[in-house]
Amino acid sequence: MYYFASDVHLGSGDGATARRTEQLFTSWLDDASRDAEAIFLLGDVFDFWYEYRRVVPKGYVRTLAKLADLTQRGIRVVMLTGNHDMWVREYLNTECGVELHTKPLIESIAGRKIYLAHGDNMKIEGKPMLKLMNCAFRSNTLRFLFSHLVHPDLAMGFGRWWSSRSRKSHGEGPQDKTMLDPLTEYAAELGREQGVECCIFGHLHLPDERMADKTRVIFLGDWSDVPTYAAMTPEGDITLKRIENR
Repeated sequence: MYYFASDVHLGSGDGATARRTEQLFTSWLDDASRDAEAIFLLGDVFDFWYEYRRVVPKGYVRTLAKLADLTQRGIRVVMLTGNHDMWVREYLNTECGVELHTKPLIESIAGRKIYLAHGDNMKIEGKPMLKLMNCAFRSNTLRFLFSHLVHPDLAMGFGRWWSSRSRKSHGEGPQDKTMLDPLTEYAAELGREQGVECCIFGHLHLPDERMADKTRVIFLGDWSDVPTYAAMTPEGDITLKRIENR
């Protein structure tokens, strides 16, 4: 089996909420590991993650230990960075064995051509402020200055405040499935031009399954209410699932 999840936002909320989310996530990893060939994490696993050269964020001990255990057992764990955890360096790879990617990925999984992406920074034409923010956050120069001029305690405090603000503004108001249309159109283009059979996205916190011409599109939800994930059989059948009993 192959498993896909995103937008866990570990560390978000108050202490009790953050612990419950981490416990739920590690339990899900345990369950998935019983028959998993690979587990794909499509970004925003952490609500905020920033690595200095010798400093990583406090917490997440259970998650990091679980990821290391899975990879040591030979289960492939792949993580694509999202807009909340784009500042990873090598820690998750060297210490936990996680395969890291900072860009969308095309994989052959169970004989099917699958496009995997967090979903941020895509199809944002006509949104100049969002483009500017994305460029700034991904700037190596600004990252260097931030790492060398800002004390880790201040950096973590600011980062968690910013992440909380971003996450809350993202979820305000009713969620309209039309917000999924730009990535649906992009999936159709990938199908026509590159033969992609299925696209899996995170980021938008709105679980959905649909077809874009002949391309299957899966939108993974977040883990704040009813957590969702996708599972693919060795035969290539993929299903969006929900964790109802928390």
